[in-house]
Amino acid sequence: MTRPVRIANCSGFFGDRLSGAEEMVEGGPIDVLTGDWLAELTMLILSRIRTKRPGGGFASTFVTQMDQVMGRCLDRGIKVVSNAGGLDPAGCAEAVHEVADRLGLSPTIAYVDGDDLMPRLGDLAASGAIRPFDDGVAEQIGDLDQALTANAYLGCWGIVDALDRGADIVITGRVTDAAVTCGPAAWHHGWRRDDWDALAGAVVAGHVIECSAQATGGNYSFFTEVPGMERLGFPWAEIAADGSCVIGKHDDTGGQVSIGTVTSQLLYEIGGPRYLGPDVTARFDTIALEQVEPDRVRISGTTGEPPPPTLKVATNELGGYRNSVAIALTGLDIEAKAEVVEAAFWRACPFGPDDFASVDTRLIRTDHDDPTSNEAATAQLRITVKDPDERKVGRAFSNAFVETALASIPGLYGLGGGPSAASPYGVYRPATVPADLVPAYVHVSGETHQIDSSAPSTGSDQAEPDADHAADAAPPAPFRPAGDTKRVPLGSIVGARSGDKGGNANVGVFTRSDAAYDWLTGYLTVERLRELLPETADLHIDRYDLPNIRSINFMVRGLLQEGVAASTRIDAQAKSLGEWLRARYVDVPAELLT
Repeated sequence: MTRPVRIANCSGFFGDRLSGAEEMVEGGPIDVLTGDWLAELTMLILSRIRTKRPGGGFASTFVTQMDQVMGRCLDRGIKVVSNAGGLDPAGCAEAVHEVADRLGLSPTIAYVDGDDLMPRLGDLAASGAIRPFDDGVAEQIGDLDQALTANAYLGCWGIVDALDRGADIVITGRVTDAAVTCGPAAWHHGWRRDDWDALAGAVVAGHVIECSAQATGGNYSFFTEVPGMERLGFPWAEIAADGSCVIGKHDDTGGQVSIGTVTSQLLYEIGGPRYLGPDVTARFDTIALEQVEPDRVRISGTTGEPPPPTLKVATNELGGYRNSVAIALTGLDIEAKAEVVEAAFWRACPFGPDDFASVDTRLIRTDHDDPTSNEAATAQLRITVKDPDERKVGRAFSNAFVETALASIPGLYGLGGGPSAASPYGVYRPATVPADLVPAYVHVSGETHQIDSSAPSTGSDQAEPDADHAADAAPPAPFRPAGDTKRVPLGSIVGARSGDKGGNANVGVFTRSDAAYDWLTGYLTVERLRELLPETADLHIDRYDLPNIRSINFMVRGLLQEGVAASTRIDAQAKSLGEWLRARYVDVPAELLT
């Protein structure tokens, strides 16, 4: 048996704390330094950066971090694995080589690519190999001729091969977020490709630590219980040979690693109990959590199944142009003022609402009765338009508000500055492609090695293990404790974590006692969720129960329209959806509040 390997995270997104790498290298012993820089939106951002600055299609902050810690990593034998290569892993590797040369160091740097399908997109489409991914929203792949990016989610075995060949630093393009953890674990322990349970355990560990401080108290519902919130430490996973792990953080750093923080992160951006990936399908309904000591949570029991025969593909295309106006409505008669302002706006605009591809009008009631401040007296009318014609969506649209400024309601003013030009937006469309058509390529020491992306056996592509466990299945009978109820915010006894999954949003809720979970499973039905979150009333919602971690996950289909970049919601990534749910008042059994 090999000893456990401690894999640390230093980044959860492109823009995370720049000192994260140095903190993890200096804060305590680690074997591998990893980080996640990529999201569906990030690939679109990188494509825009690359358009403006050729050669800029990777996460430059990773290169800065390598400047800070490369020497110490080499001295201590710490491997580095990162997906910061984005759209240009070769360019990122070259930039890191330049840093090493300047520092007088000679690391072995490998990069893994093969995920970028843009050069092959026409052929794959013509052969029917690339197909729409059924996420409940996108029925069509779209016009692939308009695609800006198209990247398959590769797995961990290219990383394993690079480490086998002596790489000190491994840079990848689009791999799954968990692959940068699963790869070093599989390499360290010498796992086979069909060690499903071990691989599944490592995927779960990677999912927990991939978003940096979200595992140590960041974005945590019960944040008032977390010490050191002003500077949270980042997490590490100590993964054993059987795939079980201990999640922790360096001593004397802010934050908390608890069953609550780990449960919350397990629910982040997931679907059903079967967590699909290119290397393994991890069964989240088998996970067991144990608080083994302060800031140490053991994850065990995860079972794995063969992965689906296809890889997920993220495509982004130019959707058109968008613009918004935000108009302040203050004091009394808010709804009447909104009606007058909206009518005057469209009378002044040279184009009518029917002339745009889409119009989204929202009256946002942030005003209060008997307001004690100007801000507390103010609501907002926001009008957002989208259209392929940049001219229509530009100044011709936003100037219309200015024309009405002196001839409209009392107290009128604009929010967010003056008239603005149109801005482009992207549309995210998921697809699938057979795994055997997308090999990974490992480039190391002047050589290139092809790695098969297909698994030794394949399984289902469905997130739900039981065919009858659908959204419309009968919910369990409500648990009704004896005694009185009290009307309180749902968040009094329930935590939540929410996020984006393409055009969908997930909101996972969890409790910290068996009694509260028994009540929640009967109370929080799909229909009750629609009542509590009226914005979801007309959308399809799937519910998935995870009793092993006292959790329920809801997938709200289409809430984010065509993906984060195209969404017209104020919270385009649904980060706050769970906290909105927790703020709703419900009748909770009084005995659960004690």
